[in-house]
Amino acid sequence: MTAADPRVQLVRDATFVRLRADGDISGSAPDGLFVQDARHLSRWRLTVDGTAPLALVPAAADTDDTAAAVLTPEGTRDHPPAYTVFRRQSVAAGTFTEHLSLVSNRPDAVTARLGLTVDADFADLFELRADDRHYAKPGAEYDSRATADGVLFGYRRADWHARTEITCDPAPDTVDPAPARPGGTARTLTWHLPLDAHGRAELRLTARAHPHGRALPPAPEPAPTVVRRPERADGATDDLTRTCERGLADIDLLTIQVPGVDGEDVRVPAAGIPWFLTLFGRDSLLTAYFLLPYRPATAAAVLSALAATQGTRHDPFSGEQPGRIVHETRHGELAHFRQVPYGRYYGAVDATPLFLVLLHAHHETTGDRSLAVRLERHARRAVDWMLTDGGLEQHGYLVYEPDPGGLVNQNWKDSAGAVCFRDGTQATGPVAVCEAQGYAYDALLRTAELADTVWRDEAYAGRLRESAARLRDRFTADFWMPDADFPALALDGEGRQVDALASDAGHLLWSGILDPERSRRVGRRLLEPDFFSGWAIRTLASGQRPYHPLSYHRGSAWPHDNAVVVLGLARQGLTDEVRTVAQGLVAAAAHHGHRLPEVLAGYDRSATAAPVPYPHSCSPQAWAAATPLALRTALGREPLGR
Repeated sequence: MTAADPRVQLVRDATFVRLRADGDISGSAPDGLFVQDARHLSRWRLTVDGTAPLALVPAAADTDDTAAAVLTPEGTRDHPPAYTVFRRQSVAAGTFTEHLSLVSNRPDAVTARLGLTVDADFADLFELRADDRHYAKPGAEYDSRATADGVLFGYRRADWHARTEITCDPAPDTVDPAPARPGGTARTLTWHLPLDAHGRAELRLTARAHPHGRALPPAPEPAPTVVRRPERADGATDDLTRTCERGLADIDLLTIQVPGVDGEDVRVPAAGIPWFLTLFGRDSLLTAYFLLPYRPATAAAVLSALAATQGTRHDPFSGEQPGRIVHETRHGELAHFRQVPYGRYYGAVDATPLFLVLLHAHHETTGDRSLAVRLERHARRAVDWMLTDGGLEQHGYLVYEPDPGGLVNQNWKDSAGAVCFRDGTQATGPVAVCEAQGYAYDALLRTAELADTVWRDEAYAGRLRESAARLRDRFTADFWMPDADFPALALDGEGRQVDALASDAGHLLWSGILDPERSRRVGRRLLEPDFFSGWAIRTLASGQRPYHPLSYHRGSAWPHDNAVVVLGLARQGLTDEVRTVAQGLVAAAAHHGHRLPEVLAGYDRSATAAPVPYPHSCSPQAWAAATPLALRTALGREPLGR
């Protein structure tokens, strides 16, 4: 819970619940119990003697998966509350559990009437996103029925079937229909609880989700981690280490089980909560790269999962193409019925080269050849995609066409309008964003090295190096803006330089596509006040027409974006700049309990004592959680690896 968002969020084992400050679920988005992209509890409202108790101590998370609150009915100084409710709630794999202690404050025996109104609307996450779209559900059927110890909710639509089972100890005295949405299935469970003078009654309530299609996987084991905790002379742990530890704990919270190649099950970091508790290509790849010196097994798992979902055919609806690495996977109803393209959605121009970058980096870091051997065919298919459907041979660059049914932009800045000219005009396609060209250059060189040292194919390695050299030569000629002394954000479909000054340029320092002298000039430019807020580098330099400090990608500041830039600054030997950005991010994390959020507002550090939160930020979020590990690497506390 924060001042900006009074909800309490609990997460564990690919399951999360978002609660109001009193521990209730009101049904507003995105409150509820969520499993596999569906809301399995949409209402959970407590009453005592017919009235909603007030939060005397608002719900607060004791741990990442447990919260507690203290509630009372209304009272006055002369007529204090008759009862106190001690509420403890927790979440685990597909399960939400509540322990209620109802304590009488009266000197005489009494019978209290406790009610719990519950409902499950089984809404798909995409229905709850604030995009004003309506999705038809022909033939959908909702039902609910009382059971011996609670209530069972069900939902059917054609071959789709999901259930939520609520069990109670003790069983409720009655289960009655309750008003909710039109045609709803809400039920009110009622208990009449005899209490002695100053007596206590206990209830245990459990909601179990039974999602469509497959049983929930077992809870993952935490990944082994080596992070030495340095201490100052006064015994205090430094803030960077605390931020690393919080980040690794968040990665554990976000870990989910998915299928890998050859039928294996692997555990990978999901992208973030509340909207992205699923496998994402770009997010998982960069997260795994940041973690590589500390948890190399994460990279191996991510590569296996993405190889298993690599494109094999052409499907314009989902953007699938042979060899292309998936952008995201979804398991919800709307994806199942192809009402949204995100069941397996391939609308990312950069996931495929990043797959190749990580595959080589894993081999380079671990010295283990087996993964590169096992995924050789997948790597070659990824290279083929870059050369063909990706656009390198036809356009000279990796390009994407805006997808009206999916993502308008298909780089990491994937919101509408994010790839823009200085006047704010969105670039039209085919669009070649600058950072993707750097990834492609790096991917070609790294894959050539694998071809030389692991696959023993010198001819293939030579062809890849030639392609990389040609890409580097034309990139500098086409993207460099002499007047700005800075690279263009992109080239549009007519080959015009998309001239907004954007943080994407910092990624070019990491990939090495720019020559060292230009790289150092770009790196220093990113630390000028219009880019660097004091907390982090902004996505778009202030002072430009499209700049907005609360825009998702046009003026906010993203920790993971800064992490890539910092690794690039380190590669170019800009150590002072590395320290400056790292110190700003660590200071920002200290204001958030050492947890870096997905994104920060772009306001200058001098404007407020603490960083201004971005209002729709995911937290925890995987690549933000892994960012402090990248900072640690860049600062030289662990080997850079490259």
